[in-house]
Amino acid sequence: MKTVLVVDDSASVRRLLEEYLTGQGFRVATAVNGREAIYSARHEQPDLILLDLMMPEMDGYEFLRRYRHERQTPVIIITAREEETDAVLGLELGADDYIVKPFRMRELVSRIHAVLRRADGETAPRRVLRSGELVVDETTRTVSLRGGPVRLTHTEFDLLALLMAAPGRVFTRRQLVEHLSELGFAGVERTLNVHVRNLRAKIGPGPGEPDYIETVFGVGYRFRMD
Repeated sequence: MKTVLVVDDSASVRRLLEEYLTGQGFRVATAVNGREAIYSARHEQPDLILLDLMMPEMDGYEFLRRYRHERQTPVIIITAREEETDAVLGLELGADDYIVKPFRMRELVSRIHAVLRRADGETAPRRVLRSGELVVDETTRTVSLRGGPVRLTHTEFDLLALLMAAPGRVFTRRQLVEHLSELGFAGVERTLNVHVRNLRAKIGPGPGEPDYIETVFGVGYRFRMD
């Protein structure tokens, strides 16, 4: 049974999500703010976190900043429509996806299942990709660079694996969004750019080397040829 941690300062939202997700076969833990969520996540070890952004004591942004140093548990941000732009910052801090209130419960559960499938690696072929000192193992969904581990979110991993599997091929932003959408990503081209920027920061080249991911201006992105 998968465990979902619901983090929201609204008691009614926590209760609604807990009742519905429990009825869908999930084990549910709850927290009222980011500080409590840090404690709960360490002890409950959830498979996925539903995270509100605007909370007292410690908001969702600070929670992500701290928790991403510990684990790469999938995170879906829950945000109000007027705060949708703020969700981009959440993606920059390592969230995997976001959903805007008001949302349908079926849509939320569908998103949860999709992100969990990606986290479990069910859609990944069994192969190892290499480019210089960058190694991507799609079986274990792990990445290493110059012999050390690289911690990526699930969206960043799927994006890197797609680009790296076809070095030199130019993917338009729309193609990348459509491919990731098949794996549960619900973002748009704007949020795709955030994931690319984060990915570049994590797999930075060595001194004097070009970026692994190249921008083709006005078109999209490609993985560099060796």
